[in-house]
Amino acid sequence: MLKYPSSELVIDPVLIRKYDLSGPRYTSYPTADRFVEAFGEAQLREWLARRNIGGISLPLSLYVHLPFCATLCYYCACNKVVTRDRGRSAKYIKYLSKELALLGEAMRASGVERPSVSQLHWGGGTPTFLSREEMAQLAADTERVFPLAPEAEVSIEIDPRTTEPGAMAFLAGLGFNRLSMGVQDFDPEVQRAVHRIQSAEETRRVVDEARAAGFRSVNFDLIYGLPKQSLDGFSATLDRVLEDAPDRIALYNYAHLPALFKPQRRILAADLPSPETKLQIMTLAIGRLTRAGYVYIGMDHFARADDDLAIAQAQGRLQRNFQGYSTHPESDIVGIGVSAIGRVGPTYSQNCKSLDDYYAALDEGKLPVMRGLELTADDLVRRAVIQALICHCRLSVESIELAHLIEFRRYFAEELKDLRALERDGLVELQPEWIVVTPRGRLLVRAICMVFDRYLRARQQAASYSKVI
Repeated sequence: MLKYPSSELVIDPVLIRKYDLSGPRYTSYPTADRFVEAFGEAQLREWLARRNIGGISLPLSLYVHLPFCATLCYYCACNKVVTRDRGRSAKYIKYLSKELALLGEAMRASGVERPSVSQLHWGGGTPTFLSREEMAQLAADTERVFPLAPEAEVSIEIDPRTTEPGAMAFLAGLGFNRLSMGVQDFDPEVQRAVHRIQSAEETRRVVDEARAAGFRSVNFDLIYGLPKQSLDGFSATLDRVLEDAPDRIALYNYAHLPALFKPQRRILAADLPSPETKLQIMTLAIGRLTRAGYVYIGMDHFARADDDLAIAQAQGRLQRNFQGYSTHPESDIVGIGVSAIGRVGPTYSQNCKSLDDYYAALDEGKLPVMRGLELTADDLVRRAVIQALICHCRLSVESIELAHLIEFRRYFAEELKDLRALERDGLVELQPEWIVVTPRGRLLVRAICMVFDRYLRARQQAASYSKVI
């Protein structure tokens, strides 16, 4: 039946070149570019009020977006506000408190007072741009409306360059137990090219302080494909990374889209590594990390074998959402702050992308929803298929049929025809009751998932997506 352990991985350069297409990362399905303005505050309030049906509700996660950065990293595609004016974050914290109060009011309509949170994440931007007083205020405002469950996973993105000594102990005191930090590349020439100078020593200091403060997990973000990168330079970066021994590593492919992201226009295309060099760097990194004991989770993510992510994948509990992979069972996610995205019931919603629009909505006493989507039955079944493939590299046909009341082979007749071509290339196996991603297909799972994406099949524009590899 199922031949392949999920951690097995084969790198086939010929297939990678063939399937290196532009495509979604599937942190949601449908993807955010399918959201519509017809879904607004009224629709989000309706679904928040329906969270608790018959005394039963899904676990609750919060994502808080903190957009401020003191300096500009040229590669960055995040929604951010680059400023050295610390007063701007003080104002923002006050408006986050307004949004939290409105969300609490909306949830009380479901009959639940102060629903507890199993997962909380502060992302950015640079959350550590905030002063300690502002962080403490935001944590208290959040706890007042959404108390943390005793075993909650509480994570924060930090920038070691703006993290003072003692900050990790302070964050642990606020309840944080996981952290993620951008490293990208330790090569000084690469750092100068992307306008982000960060020494290995200051990174190590933060890691040591976090572990001393009791943080349960440390994640490093690395990027390959940056300007001035070389095979030897990235190998030296990996030496330093493995010395720090983070629990998780995200190895992202740099997507150079200067037409969409203005900061990237400061990067010279001539300085970017060739596709062949990028492939060599990726191959080197995967080999080094797996030999060092990291498990390839999927979609650029690695974790130590004893990490919760690796254990959740082995047990079939892994999920994927807007923050990447998650160990928590499927939960409602409430997005808080400018541009934040949430998922409640069969819906997605996104807040206003500009601070002015965000503030204006809250001044009117409205939840700052800019757009969203209520999923159709077809969206839900396709989301389940993509989740299974992207998290577990296998799909039970029977489980989809029972959960969604369809006849799989009839419903997905055209998709199965397309999968035959991928099967001939060795990316998947179509078994009687399973669709299995092979070791050769694991790096290309996005291309496999794209077969089930109805919006892409309708030939709608996909040029804003990053490459699969």
